Amino acid sequence: MSLLTIENLRVSFPGEQGAIEVVKGISFELGRERLGIVGESGSGKSMTGRSILRLIEKPGKVTADRMEFDGLDLMTLSNKRMRALRGARMSMVMQDPKFSLNPVMRIGDQIAEVLSFHSTLNARERRKRVLESLEAVRITDPERVYKLYPHEVSGGMGQRIMIAMMVILEPDLMIADEPTSALDVSVQAQVLDIMDDLVTRTGMGLIIISHDLNMVARYCDRILVMFNGEIVESCQASELANARHPYTQGLLASMPTLDEHRDRLPVLDRTQLGGV
Repeated sequence: MSLLTIENLRVSFPGEQGAIEVVKGISFELGRERLGIVGESGSGKSMTGRSILRLIEKPGKVTADRMEFDGLDLMTLSNKRMRALRGARMSMVMQDPKFSLNPVMRIGDQIAEVLSFHSTLNARERRKRVLESLEAVRITDPERVYKLYPHEVSGGMGQRIMIAMMVILEPDLMIADEPTSALDVSVQAQVLDIMDDLVTRTGMGLIIISHDLNMVARYCDRILVMFNGEIVESCQASELANARHPYTQGLLASMPTLDEHRDRLPVLDRTQLGGV
């Protein structure tokens, strides 16, 4: 069954010569699976994720023929009902935890704030849940981390803390925007393993937004490739090597491999893409 259905989603912002569309009528569905959305900077990936959670404020404009989450019409829900959905059933992990975490609040208090808003647990029960959540994202000393401020943790731990905050209520949908871009390879693998465990254990639907085509191909079930605000390729991750669109083919051709024999990596030929 489809958990999320998007039809003809458009996002625009006012410009000097009229509205500028940054997402241009995309459509896709998500089940309880791992969906990767890849593309270069400015292709509309993050705007797509933010639109689903209705996080784009004026003067931005979001329209869609259909944007439905588990039977709920996200385009017509009141702001109050959307706030009740965010965090509880839908969540989003932003790219840089240093900008997502409140610098003047202790980490444990920030995570507990989610429970204060969405549950009726008392203070002791909230603390217990927060510690369990920190342990679930493989933080070895949750009691110590509970008391720290964001500037006292590393980037990798900050990303785990953000994931703990977003999944403490076990949402049905999580959108992870560049969840591993600022991390070294070993920590990247750990963060992806944590999200993989959550998808497997809770049946959560996951959207990973990334520039890393190789990572998405290894980790996700399906892939959408975005270019210039449009979806130009949609395929199973296992079929990515058979991509047919020139943009996707160009991205694949430009990636080096360990057994590389070419003198130079090819440059994406944008003349095939309308000169963009």
